[in-house]
Amino acid sequence: MGNKNAKRIILFASGWGTNVENIIKYFQTNNQVEVVSVFTNNPSAGVIDLIGPMKISSKIFDQVQLNNGELRHEIEFLNPDLIVLAGFLLKMPLDFTTTFSDKIINIHPSLLPRHGGKGMYGDYVHESVKEAGDKETGISIHYVNEHYDKGSIIFQANVEVQKEDSINEIADKVRRLEYKHYPEVIEKLLFP
Repeated sequence: MGNKNAKRIILFASGWGTNVENIIKYFQTNNQVEVVSVFTNNPSAGVIDLIGPMKISSKIFDQVQLNNGELRHEIEFLNPDLIVLAGFLLKMPLDFTTTFSDKIINIHPSLLPRHGGKGMYGDYVHESVKEAGDKETGISIHYVNEHYDKGSIIFQANVEVQKEDSINEIADKVRRLEYKHYPEVIEKLLFP
C-alpha cells in the first residue's frame, strides 16, 4: 500500500483542525507524501472527527507524555521527515526540539516577531494587531524551538488591515493566507 519512499508528515493540532484538513487534502493525490498520523493534546478537538473519514490515525496525548519523552519516542519510531504544527497550542520541550531539530515547523497568524509569544494565538493575535493599529498583518511559517514563536522564519506573507476591519475580517484574511501558503511551504521543505 502506498509508496515506501514517500516523505512522511506528522501533524499536531489542538482545535478544529481546518489547517490539518487543508494540508491533508493538498497532499491526498500526491503519492510522494504520506500523512502518517495526527496528534492532539485535546480529547475533544474537532480535528479528531474531521480526520475520521480520511482514514488517518490519530493519537491523543497529554502534557506529561509530551514532557517525559514518551511522545518523543513514539514519534521517533514513526520516523517523520517533517512535523507540522497546525493550530497546536502547547510549547514543545527542549528534548523534543533537539531530537527533531529543523524538522518541526509551525504557522503563526501574524508577521513575527510582532504579536507572538505565550498566549498569542487565534483571535488574541488579531485583537492585538487591531489594537496596535497595524496597517498589515499576515502569516509566519517558522521552525520550532523551545521558545514560543522564536524559531527561524521560513516564510512570511502579508495582507492589508483596514482600520474598520473587524477581528473576524482580519482572521478571514489571515486564514486565506494560511490555506494557500502552508501546504506549498511544506512541499518545498520536503522537496527542496
